[in-house]
Amino acid sequence: MWTDADNRAFLQEHYPWFLPVYDGYPEAIMRADAIRYFLLDHFGGLYADLDFECLSPVSEILDGHELVLGCEPEAHTRLLLARRRGFGRIIGNAFIASRPGHPFWAHVHRRLVGAHKLPSTLDATGPFFLTRAIDSAPEPGSITVLGPEVLYPEVSPYATELFGPQDADYDRAYAVHHWSGSWTCDTDGAPRISAGKRFPFWASQELHQLADGMLSLDAQRRRWASGAPAPTVSCLMVTKDRSATARRAITCFRNQTYPNLELVVVEDGTSDALEQHIRDLGDSRIRHHRLPPEGRTLGELRNETVERATGPYVCQWDDDDLYDPERVETQMAAILALGAEACFLVRERLWWPARHKLAISCARVWEGSMVCAKDRLPRYPAQRRGEDTPVAEEVVRTCRVVQVDAPELYTYVCHGNNTFNESHFAEHFDVATEIWAEPGAYTEQLLAMATRLPIEPADIAHAETGPAAARASERRQREAVEPAPAPASERPLLLVLTPVKDAATFLPGYLDRLRALDYPREAISLGLLEGDSRDTTPELLQQVLPGLEAEYRRVTLVRRDFGLQLAGPRWEPGIQRRRRSVLAKVRNHLLSRALTDEEWVLWLDVDVTGYPTDLVQRLLGARKDIVVPHCATAPGGPTYDLNTFVLHPRAGTLNWSQWLRDGILQPPRGFGRTYLDELRGQGLLRVDSVGGTALLVRADLHREGLTFPPFPYQHLIETEGLAAMARDMGTACWALPDLEVLHPHHAQEVAHSEAVSLS
Repeated sequence: MWTDADNRAFLQEHYPWFLPVYDGYPEAIMRADAIRYFLLDHFGGLYADLDFECLSPVSEILDGHELVLGCEPEAHTRLLLARRRGFGRIIGNAFIASRPGHPFWAHVHRRLVGAHKLPSTLDATGPFFLTRAIDSAPEPGSITVLGPEVLYPEVSPYATELFGPQDADYDRAYAVHHWSGSWTCDTDGAPRISAGKRFPFWASQELHQLADGMLSLDAQRRRWASGAPAPTVSCLMVTKDRSATARRAITCFRNQTYPNLELVVVEDGTSDALEQHIRDLGDSRIRHHRLPPEGRTLGELRNETVERATGPYVCQWDDDDLYDPERVETQMAAILALGAEACFLVRERLWWPARHKLAISCARVWEGSMVCAKDRLPRYPAQRRGEDTPVAEEVVRTCRVVQVDAPELYTYVCHGNNTFNESHFAEHFDVATEIWAEPGAYTEQLLAMATRLPIEPADIAHAETGPAAARASERRQREAVEPAPAPASERPLLLVLTPVKDAATFLPGYLDRLRALDYPREAISLGLLEGDSRDTTPELLQQVLPGLEAEYRRVTLVRRDFGLQLAGPRWEPGIQRRRRSVLAKVRNHLLSRALTDEEWVLWLDVDVTGYPTDLVQRLLGARKDIVVPHCATAPGGPTYDLNTFVLHPRAGTLNWSQWLRDGILQPPRGFGRTYLDELRGQGLLRVDSVGGTALLVRADLHREGLTFPPFPYQHLIETEGLAAMARDMGTACWALPDLEVLHPHHAQEVAHSEAVSLS
């Protein structure tokens, strides 16, 4: 009987790398789902939901098996959500038996990280998630999946409502799930209606109000699942040389949950970028029509889209706004449930990215939100702007109309190139019913929007700064960014330093890549420190040493054990201070033993797997005392070395103390920091910290006392501490985001790297 406090304490002790994901789940049920996958991995045994009833001793279905789960009733695969996902079976997570440490759980843990941003509990942690994990399991032969008659003989009440009572065969059942669904209820026991499922509405006929109440999207979904018709809706887009915003609107179209849609795009611009994008998508529902640029008005172009529409309903789909995945489904549910001919939204969400403002509008007839029966739609007047207002007014005046108050379904964006100017938009903000303009509140709202809408990462990164800080950040970036330098022509004396431990598998490739550098070997000295190895690294180094001494200007091989042997993964927060303190001592000891008359020191990790042959010249070409390349997991891929970063402009206002452990900062990925994979194309960039996978330092800085702190220095340690110490010595650190050094994840690092990526 595990409580919430028990669960978190257990993770803190045994799986602390997962806590950022666990704490970030928006629903308690997601944490309840996820924790069982860790408890079973750690302890083994049988997990059962509180609403599971045992009918017979289950030892008979467990004996001789390593992992046992059961399928939910076949009727559940006929539910709309399951059919949309193409499931032929659904694996329940209410009854699971496992031996401790079954390899399936490590697979599940990795997939939990990958799925943690999905908005649906079923997909993020629940049965849909588990079904996908089973289908992709690396060792399926050791997994036993029982038929529904064994553990799930009863169908859920929801399926019973849709498909009628189902015969339950209890003769072969060892247990039964009663589907109490307590996680779907509020604290007062009333069914919880998730966001986007119930909306206030009012209906009118020729301006006379007919009815008002709450619209249930789920009720209409049940009608569709039972075979009720879902008429085709033609979404109508007019655009001209606005490929970027139009692509985003097309993404919103393709994310719609309503099944029968087409998108009619009419374009009268000169660029073919959008047309090519649509062609590349290969989505037969999207039809692009190019018109000659003859200066038609917006109203005339809208009439063109209506004429080309094939559906009985049309939906205005402006090319510069954002649409929730449930927009069309909700509005069509309102039309069909209430026998209406058109639907408008009462309020919309307003977004002004340049001013970092979000709002919920006042109540009015929002023309752009219109969904209307095509045969009731009047023609648009030949106006260049405001053409949809008289159309909306006539529809409201002459048709049976339903208005739905669901502002999150439509985001009206002010981007500086709207049909109306900014003063028009400002007027809407002046009468908005709710506004988020403070940096924290604005960012929180934008992050929530990003779970359902194609929000650009740059918008979110910018949001975290606030307007004034954003301007300061941009100014600082302009001041601290230089063009990418040309490779240096001179060849100063260079000392390559590499700590080595348990590196027998990496040494041959490491040496081959060193030999491939187009830098004169007579100008390269090499320093290696081996210690604490438990493989054949010492023997291999002794074997290659004579050849290295013959190849390079000078070779220093140091052997010293520092007593660092880790019992668990090297990324565990609890061992970081000790691990990185030892690594700092290793670097400092190697530096003191190997540096003589060289002008530059290149720190290079032994397990780096790729870099350009002109790496040294390009680093030297930066003409900076400390410079790093971009250590990525793959060409153009995500950053591997997270010790190189730029602090967000508002980093000083953040609560860093929550990530302070053992005296050093260990924040999750992205908290107050930007990494080089987000800064490609920036040329030569000033950074606030550096990593050591590849790091070039002017040797005189080391001679003047710049070392790797083996203790917390401003709550930083090792390479991060070196950057802080250099700053205090008056030396800045720089990076070349487009000069890539490759360091693929080792297999055991995958789960951790995914876990820290949530921020």
